[in-house]
Amino acid sequence: MTLHAPAPASTAPLPGPDAGTAVHEAPEWWRDAVVYQVYPRSFADSDGDGMGDLPGITSRLPHLRDLGVDAIWLSPFYTSPQKDGGYDVADYTDVDPRFGSLADADALIARAHELGLRVIVDIVPNHSSDQHELFRRAIEGGPGAPERDLYVFRDGRGEHGELPPNNWTSIFHGPAWTRITEADGTPGPWYLHIFDTSQPDWNWEHPAVHELFQDVLRFWLDRGADGFRVDVAHGMVKPEGLPDATVNAEGLIDIPEGEVPVYFDNDGVLDIYREWRPILDSYEGERMMVLEAWIPEHRLPLYIGPAEAHQSFNFGFLQARWGVETMRTAIEEPLALADAVGAPTTWVLSNHDVIRHASRYGFPPDHAFGEGLARDEVPDAELGLLRARAATLLMLSLPGSAYLYQGEELGLPEVADIPDHLREDPSHLRAGVPGRDGCRVPLPWSGDAPAFGFSSTGSSWLPQPAVFGELAVDRQIGVEGSTLEMYRRALHLRRELRLGRPEAPVAFLEDLPEGLLGLTRGDVVVLVNTSEQEIPLAEDLAGAELLLASAPSAPAAPGTIPADAALWLRRA
Repeated sequence: MTLHAPAPASTAPLPGPDAGTAVHEAPEWWRDAVVYQVYPRSFADSDGDGMGDLPGITSRLPHLRDLGVDAIWLSPFYTSPQKDGGYDVADYTDVDPRFGSLADADALIARAHELGLRVIVDIVPNHSSDQHELFRRAIEGGPGAPERDLYVFRDGRGEHGELPPNNWTSIFHGPAWTRITEADGTPGPWYLHIFDTSQPDWNWEHPAVHELFQDVLRFWLDRGADGFRVDVAHGMVKPEGLPDATVNAEGLIDIPEGEVPVYFDNDGVLDIYREWRPILDSYEGERMMVLEAWIPEHRLPLYIGPAEAHQSFNFGFLQARWGVETMRTAIEEPLALADAVGAPTTWVLSNHDVIRHASRYGFPPDHAFGEGLARDEVPDAELGLLRARAATLLMLSLPGSAYLYQGEELGLPEVADIPDHLREDPSHLRAGVPGRDGCRVPLPWSGDAPAFGFSSTGSSWLPQPAVFGELAVDRQIGVEGSTLEMYRRALHLRRELRLGRPEAPVAFLEDLPEGLLGLTRGDVVVLVNTSEQEIPLAEDLAGAELLLASAPSAPAAPGTIPADAALWLRRA
């Protein structure tokens, strides 16, 4: 058969989303949107202090327009001590001076809308910073302070209250409870922090907490935000009575495979989204929310639907190991679950909390990952990038929305070699694990500039490895076969072929050679070779047009698909 080579890369911008039209015109835009996550600390630094900021993001928005995404999701930029990368919020309605001002936030939103990009902001409703005014009042006000009712305070167990109220442990290691000391020096009650000690959990049994967050939603919607990504969306409501968790023989909390700790995924969180949905629906422009809910897959339909959230991340796809069976299951099951409630599936391969997929795929499928990438864990970088590119083409061929993490369009790897004294992840500080800093290293924009163009002064809050210079935007733009040009072409074709829409359902191809995953979307055929050998293409694809290949060059031989590669074909 004859395969036509993909169109050569071009330096000319491909059409952006809704180019030349108002940003809010597309109906239910979120159903098939491609959303680009921006981690503000690491995207672009406008003032040279080594920390990314809102003006820096605004200056680089044309890159995202030209990439072809529909929206950006901004990780927290609120006032914060930055004990957990901004997910410890001290003021939900102001901008941390490190990142700029409210005027800068308004300018960013306005400029994004001018470029046809929608803006989703992060909201963190499970916990605040211990520097939030209400928590400070709770501590400083002493026993009986009304603000204590807004957080989860409990008396301790034991003869003198010296033991935590229950046996829960923190996601960031260690106890989930910290005892306060009153102003007169006497021991006080304990407060709950499912995450760091600096992140006390809100008490969602109190009506004032509901009112507070409804006001926060309206504040950002009024400023033009197009939606929200909800952090720890399965965590706000705790089980009645705060019962002990069951423990295993080692004395550790026992979490059966596929389940979550007792303090997550309680039904009360669903009522919160039913409160929020009418607020979003009351605004023009199809405002939306997407949930970060690490929940058992069968629970997903409870969280999404016409009265609940619009979307919830499909983390099963992110967690699927390289291989036909695991990847197919990670597609079929969430599609069926979301379809049952009329919601789109939401695909993602990387984010600010996980090892970048260009490095994950560089390990054998049975590799046991810890928390972050250790220095002695060395992936096959070339293999990892090949598989990451193929997995990306698979993801972008599927119906629903897709979320990209900053830098994945450059093929950036996880950075393991960060000096321990520079690491900031609470898990590293509390338990010594590598943590998540390796996926948060600032982006490279120019291969020859100081800090690779991230900062004009060469300052960077985390050190960038030399390989980032080779992968910088200016080293890839217009270069045929580069990862950046593959992403640009894939997003352009995805829109042109309407692959994000559900009209052409996913149909898997059966009886394929071992290691080959295949599916169709109308007349588009998607093939992923997960094996180590080239595989001949079927005879019925003779004359098919090659729309896009994940391998940096055209297929190695006519009529074959290379190892660790994906193809988009269109039947003749």
